[in-house]
Amino acid sequence: MEILVKVGQFLLSLSILVILHEMGHFLFAKLFGTRVEKFYLFFNPWFSLFKVKHGETEYGVGWLPLGGYVKISGMIDESMDKEQMKQPPQPFEFRSKPAWQRLLIMVGGVLVNFVLALLIYSAILFTWGDEYLPTKSLKYGVACDSLAIELGFRNGDKILTVSGQEIENFQQISHDILLNENREVVVLRGSDTVKVNVSEDKLSRLVKNPIIFIPRFPFIVDELKENDVAEKAGLKKGDKLVAINNEPKQFFDEFKKSITENKNKTVTLSVQRDTQIVEIPVNVPETGIIGVVPVTDLKQFFEINKREYSFFQSIPAGIKRGLTTIRSYLKQLKLIFSPETKAYESLGGFITIGKIFPSTWDWQAFWGLTAFLSIILAIMNILPIPALDGGHVLFLFYEIITGRKPGDKFMEYAQITGMIILLALLLYANANDVIRLFK
Repeated sequence: MEILVKVGQFLLSLSILVILHEMGHFLFAKLFGTRVEKFYLFFNPWFSLFKVKHGETEYGVGWLPLGGYVKISGMIDESMDKEQMKQPPQPFEFRSKPAWQRLLIMVGGVLVNFVLALLIYSAILFTWGDEYLPTKSLKYGVACDSLAIELGFRNGDKILTVSGQEIENFQQISHDILLNENREVVVLRGSDTVKVNVSEDKLSRLVKNPIIFIPRFPFIVDELKENDVAEKAGLKKGDKLVAINNEPKQFFDEFKKSITENKNKTVTLSVQRDTQIVEIPVNVPETGIIGVVPVTDLKQFFEINKREYSFFQSIPAGIKRGLTTIRSYLKQLKLIFSPETKAYESLGGFITIGKIFPSTWDWQAFWGLTAFLSIILAIMNILPIPALDGGHVLFLFYEIITGRKPGDKFMEYAQITGMIILLALLLYANANDVIRLFK
C-alpha cells in the first residue's frame, strides 16, 4: 500500500508539472498565432491512451510517463517531422515567426515552472506556516554517525557556525557543509571552541551520506515490542535512561552504542521511573536489538519555531524560499559535474524520485516536493542541450546575435544528438536505481 501511495503522489506531481510546463509553450505559441498540432501528457509512441481533436490541436494522454510535449508547426522537435520542413514556410508556423517570439515560445515552459514553484512555496507558507528546529535549541548538541566522527565531529558538539555564518535552521547545516566552498564548522565541545574543516577528499562520501548527525536527545522508552527482550526484562513506557552498567548515560546514541557493544552479554540499565531509579538487567541478543522504541518527537525535548504568514507576507517569503532553492540546486549541479565528488554516482531515476515522497499522503509534503521538482524541471530543461528547451534557446541566441538561422539539416542532426544524450542520461540514472535495489 505504501508503494501505491508513493507512486500515486509521484504520478500526480509529474502530471501537474508536465501539463503546466507544456501549457507555457502552448500559450505563447497561441499568443503569437502559431499553430499547435498536438498537446500530450506523457509520450505516445505507436498509440495513445486517450485523444480528442479540438480546433487545430489534438489533445491526448500517452502511455509512456517520461514527460509530455506540444508539437508546434514548423519546428524540428522530438517528433522529427522532416516532411513538414520540406514544404514552403507558412505564416502560422514556428519558423516564420520573429526570433524574439520563437524565444518566448521556447522559454514559456521553463518560466511557468519557475513561477509555479514560487506560487506553491507562497501557498505552503500561507496555509501551514514555517516550522523548524532552531540550531540554538539543541541543548544536548548533536549525535554523530561514523562519517561525522571521521570528519572530526564528536557526540555532544554544539554547532556554532558553518562557513562563518550562524545557521538558524538545524536542517540546513548538512546542506551548507556539503555545498559551500568554505566548509569550516565551529563547534562548542564542552567549554572549548573547536574548528572542524571538512576536506575535499571526503566530499564523495558526504554526497552519498549528507545527513551525518542528528539532534542528540535523551533516551525515553516510547514503545516496547510485545514479548521481546526489553519487555521481558521489565522496561516500561516512560522509563528514562540514567546509566548503563553504573556509568552515567542518558542519550539515545549512548544507549544504542552500548547495546551494540554488548551483544550476547548482560547489561544493567538504570532508569528513572516516576521518582525512583530502577535497575534492570537486560540480556542483549546476538542481533543487538532488544525491542524498544524511543521517544523521537523532538517537540518533547526542544523548542520548535513556527511562524505563521498572512497572505501578503507569504508572497515575498515564498519567492525568497524559491530563489534559495534555485541557488541550492545550481550548487548541487556543480557537484554532479565535479569528478572529484563522484556525485554522478548518486544520480537516480524514477525510483529515486518516487522514494522522496512520503509513504502516507501528506499534502504539505506533496506540494513542497512538487515545488522542488518544478525547479528541477525548469533548470534541467534550460540546459543548453539539443532536444531540450535550452538547446533551442541556444540556437535562437546564435540567430539573434549573428542574424543567421542554423540550417534545417544542422537542427535535425542536433536534435538527434540531443535525444541520444538524453536517452543515455535517462538509462544511466535509472540503471543506478536498479543497481541500488540489489546492493
